[in-house]
Amino acid sequence: MAKRSNVTPDIDSDGDYYDSSKESDASFTLTTTKKRTRQTNATSGKKRRVSKLVNRSKDSSDSINEGNNGDLDTVSAPHAMSSHVITDSAPLQEALLAWYAGVHEARGMPWRKPYDAALNRDQRAQRAYEVWISEIMLQQTQVVTVIPYYNRWMSRFPTINDLAASDIETVNALWKGLGYYSRAARLLAAAKKVVNELGGRLPDNARDMEAKIPGIGRYSAGAICSIAYNECVPVLDGNVNRLLSRVLALHANPKAKATLDILWTGAEAMVRKSERAGDINQALIELGATVCKVRDPDCNSCPLQHWCKAYRYEHADDPVRRLCISSPSGAPSASDNALAPTYQVPDIEELCNLCDPLPPRPSVTAFPMKVDRKKAREELDIVNVVEWRHHTGSQDRWFLLVKRPEGGLLAGLHEFPTESSVSKTLSATAMQEIPRRLLSDLLMVPPRPCRLTSKKTRNAQDHLDTAFSKAEDPLRIASIKSAGDITHIFSHIRKTYRIQWVVLEGGGDDPPSLTSRPSDFDIGGGTLRKSQKKKATTSRRQRAEAASPSPPDSQSVEPPEGGRAQNSTTARWLLMKDVPEANIGTGVLKVWKQVSTLWATEV
Repeated sequence: MAKRSNVTPDIDSDGDYYDSSKESDASFTLTTTKKRTRQTNATSGKKRRVSKLVNRSKDSSDSINEGNNGDLDTVSAPHAMSSHVITDSAPLQEALLAWYAGVHEARGMPWRKPYDAALNRDQRAQRAYEVWISEIMLQQTQVVTVIPYYNRWMSRFPTINDLAASDIETVNALWKGLGYYSRAARLLAAAKKVVNELGGRLPDNARDMEAKIPGIGRYSAGAICSIAYNECVPVLDGNVNRLLSRVLALHANPKAKATLDILWTGAEAMVRKSERAGDINQALIELGATVCKVRDPDCNSCPLQHWCKAYRYEHADDPVRRLCISSPSGAPSASDNALAPTYQVPDIEELCNLCDPLPPRPSVTAFPMKVDRKKAREELDIVNVVEWRHHTGSQDRWFLLVKRPEGGLLAGLHEFPTESSVSKTLSATAMQEIPRRLLSDLLMVPPRPCRLTSKKTRNAQDHLDTAFSKAEDPLRIASIKSAGDITHIFSHIRKTYRIQWVVLEGGGDDPPSLTSRPSDFDIGGGTLRKSQKKKATTSRRQRAEAASPSPPDSQSVEPPEGGRAQNSTTARWLLMKDVPEANIGTGVLKVWKQVSTLWATEV
């Protein structure tokens, strides 16, 4: 089942209190608004949305009162909270299952199988494992992208025991290119817990699934347990959220708890007393993904069209009638009046105080309510693509990768040495100082920097020249060249990677020896306290003093089989041909492609 992220954070609109004193037997009320204010109801203590009333007789003309410019900004009508409740889901279930029978194999999803009540306990647990893997892969990812990844995963890890016996390097390698790498780490951690603590079987009910399995929320628990175990539990992903918002004509803040409670209640009603809860849930998601789409929904193909209040709003003859639609429950009427039921203004105590006003002629796509997305945080990272060659023109080109921490963003993946979240006003001189600092921590022998030309640093450079001249072929930074900027967007961060190509030469016949671990500055996106930085700086200075007089080749390491030189679990040298196949994320691969454009002219 394919998931979509929930709609964006909330934004407020305004209105006035509903005035029941203006009601009469011969009239109904219609609200118009440009602004909404919130007030406290003195009798109930609840906050209610209020609207400016415009009275209109049934015998009057079909036009709606308009603003000075001839248009209404927004319109709403008083309706009962019960209009957002599915009271009889049986006919909706029947129509939905009939539709699903004809489409469930259309997209060729290998994890989608008919429910088999004859399966024993172990077979159902295996089925739960298969659904679990597919659900986690489908988070924020399209079905067509997931299918090949799922097939490779199940070939490599056919059971949860196989997954639990693996390691993060192997898991991340299979996940490479799918994005949101923390999902892979959670799958591995959860599999180990299931095998070590739960007898090798995923829980057979949604409550335990959500409580005991890392990375499982209410949606995933409901999907897995309804499909694998036929438990009557609901699902509410982005597709079902949109679908039910339209069926219920719920036009409210999509992130508000009250809104989500109504939608979860609707999802619960759809599987209530069903003998095929898994099929119902899969049908709801399939319908939202393929028919009730964000844009251009295919309402004529929708099996729930007759119960869809959003569809009735759009197709009512009178634009006012579309504002007074009864509950989407029970069998649809064969009469044309199904789109224009009798006007009924609910009692004030039953009024919905949740929905925001609608456009004057709302379409299906007005639901769910659109709100502005929260702007992603912007960050600038300096990415240093560090290359080592024995000498200029050498055919063996080695590149340095650093492993990220096991927790957080891009956990456990490798990247080029990076200083994260730097100032956007960082000078060119300061940028060129970054690789020297990072390499002084990563390498046993710090490299000789590029020749510094500023008056302030000339004396320091002369001192370094003297120290490094003791070595016949000292390790040195031969050049630092800019490779430009690229942008990589995460769900909550907009990263700008400012790329530098840093070329090291000398130091022996093999790639420079690596320290046991990076311990200072912001390597791989980590951060250190001031006390840690002070300690790391002292350690780095001591290491440099001890290493400077020594012949550089005594510090080199023997490349192991496979063409990789490394003596650290956090950093490694890779031959040029191996870098694209390494355990790196999509953003790092983009950096690699960007910097490689320099080589045609620079190398």
